[in-house]
Amino acid sequence: MIGRSLAMATALFCGFAASQAPEFAQQYRQRLGGAVDELGRVVRDFDRDAGNAGLDRQKAVAAMKSSDQTFIQLRGASVEAAINRYGRLSAQYADFERNGPLGRVRALIEAPDQPLLRATLDHYEPAVPTNLAGLVMAGLGFLLVYLVLAPLAWLLRPRRRRERPRRRWFPEEEPF
Repeated sequence: MIGRSLAMATALFCGFAASQAPEFAQQYRQRLGGAVDELGRVVRDFDRDAGNAGLDRQKAVAAMKSSDQTFIQLRGASVEAAINRYGRLSAQYADFERNGPLGRVRALIEAPDQPLLRATLDHYEPAVPTNLAGLVMAGLGFLLVYLVLAPLAWLLRPRRRRERPRRRWFPEEEPF
């Protein structure tokens, strides 16, 4: 009895926790959009400056990285990292935009950007699952945990020995 109750309570808690996945993905998506916008501005400014110097992006980065000044080399590596991150985040943002709430959870799980993930976790505010995606995730979280814990609780429960009923020879009469 206690095992079943514990399994039910744990499943309910996990269902609630899973229901937060679409909201967490939404808050991550908002941060992702801001990061894509800002990195896009940085990359466009860099491309404009490179073009004004008669260079394309790759040649400008290569020129910076091959400079004889350490600071310029380091800035070249930083710009290259920012350009690469912009490409990854832009692709993930496009994936978020193509999918509904459950697909966004998948897109987040597949390839989260660690700095954005940490920032989202640091400022995450839970939400009551009022949409279909939240309710589906709550149900899936509950069901998954309950299906794992209920059999486990059954296996771990203490076994009681059944008393064997005494056999009577004649149901209405006492034996001789």
